[in-house]
Parts: sequence; C-alpha cells; structure tokens
Amino acid sequence: MKIAITGGTGLIGSAVTKLLLSKDHEVYILTRSPKESGHSKLHYVRWLSDDSTPERELQGIDAFINLAGESINGRWTDEKKKKIMDSRMKATDEVLRILSELPEKPSVLVNASAVGFYGTSEQEHFTERSAPKSENFLSEVAQQWEQKASHANELGIRTVFARFGVILSEKGGALSQMAMPYKFFAGGKIGSGRQWVSWIHLEDAARLIEFCLQPGIEGPVNVTAPYPVQNSDFGKELGETLGRPHWLPAPSFAIRSLLGEMSVLILEGQHAYPEKAVKKGFTYHFPRVQEALENLLK
Repeated sequence: MKIAITGGTGLIGSAVTKLLLSKDHEVYILTRSPKESGHSKLHYVRWLSDDSTPERELQGIDAFINLAGESINGRWTDEKKKKIMDSRMKATDEVLRILSELPEKPSVLVNASAVGFYGTSEQEHFTERSAPKSENFLSEVAQQWEQKASHANELGIRTVFARFGVILSEKGGALSQMAMPYKFFAGGKIGSGRQWVSWIHLEDAARLIEFCLQPGIEGPVNVTAPYPVQNSDFGKELGETLGRPHWLPAPSFAIRSLLGEMSVLILEGQHAYPEKAVKKGFTYHFPRVQEALENLLK
C-alpha cells in the first residue's frame, strides 16, 4: 500500500512508519522540512507552507494517517491551549483539502483522537459506544477534532478515529516521567490513586493503527490495552519492575499547584476498554501492564 502520514516523525508516527516499512508498504511523511530519507520506500513531502502542493506527490495513495498536532505536554497557558487546538484544526483542514484534490481517493483516513473524548470518571467504564462529555479542555479538543475529520466521510472515505490512551514507550512520553520518582526512591500513588490509567504499549499502538487500515473498521477505536489499571496499581507494578518502593504519595494539591490545568492528565482519568479492537480480533503483544513495563524497563 501507499500510505501518507502526518506527524510521522513524532513518537507514535515514528513507530507506525517503522512498522509499515517493515511490511514493505510505501510511506509518504508530510512535513514542513523535507529531507532525503535514505530508504527506497520512504518519502518526505512538503506541506503547510505557501509553496507546497502535496497532492501532486500523493496521487494513488491507498490510506491516510493524520497524527499531526501540538504536544499536550507543558503548562496549559491560554497560548498553549490555543496552539493545541489550532494545530489540530489547521492540519486536519489541510488533510481534507488534499483529499478533496485527489482524483482517486484513498480508501481510509485514520485520524488521531484521545480517550479524553469521554471525559473522566472513577466509576464508569467507557467503550466506543459511550457518549462524550464536555467537561474539560481535552474532551473539547477530542470532540472538535473528530467532528472536523468526519468531513472525510463526505468524500466517500472510510474514517477511523484513533482514540489514544497513555502511550508507554522507553523512547520518551509519559512513562519516563512516571518512572522518574521511583528511580529516586520517591514513588507512590498520585492524588487519590483511584484514577484510571488507560494505557497501551507503543508497539501495540502502532500495530493497532495498521490494523485499522483494513476494511470493515470505521468510526471510533480505543487505542488502549484491554486491561486498564488504577493509578495506585500502575505505580505498584512500576515500582516492582524497577526494584523500587511504592510508598511516597504525591498529594493532589501539590500536583495542581505544579501543573495547573494540565494536572487533569495525572489526577483524573477514564477506564476506556478497546471493545472494537477486541471484537475485530486484534491480538495484543502486551495486554497487561506488568508485561509492558517489563518489556520496556528491563
């Protein structure tokens, strides 16, 4: 297949690109700074600049994966929140424009989203059939992003909304931040410890994105492992994996003082079950958090 990817150099995009190339697909990464790839099946295409016409180089693509957007890491000032929202809307508008210009449309668009779509809860369990809740900034971002991307359906393109949970990787992201206190013998539950962590190993996340390219999968897909855990249990497994104690709690007020509105990422969560992936027969390499952490940290 010929597959176009935005955000292809980020944590998830790099893993997806590596996987697709290993399976002999041809990959076109849309970027503001094209370069020579050094790989016969990897191409860099300029986009989001005044002189770019990426549609000319994307003739005959079979699938489009849109992962582009400002990182949500960092204190959520008004300026940061605007960048988070606007970057996703601008990139998706450009994806839709490119798709509209292609005489032959790809069969599928996989557009990134997040399990924040559902809001937060310690009691409810969410599947792809669950209704959204507009209770915080992240839920608003996810809902507006999906609404924007859904216009691809009007072009006759099957559309998948990849609702990512917490990505676990040894290459960066949330896990390195979670592990740091344990490495200094200062790990423990965060806040109440009851908040859910809907996580997934980076390898499984990339494989599930590729899985979504196949016919018969559309609409929302929770890109999470089938066994979410609560924060306290996640911490205990992390401590055991690192050979460190799980003993020093971080109170909610301290996290809120340190991170501001962004603290919702740590102090609140949701139990997002990947019902669609399980029913469609996707096989996880790391279904349980202990297996994932041992693979990544040992």
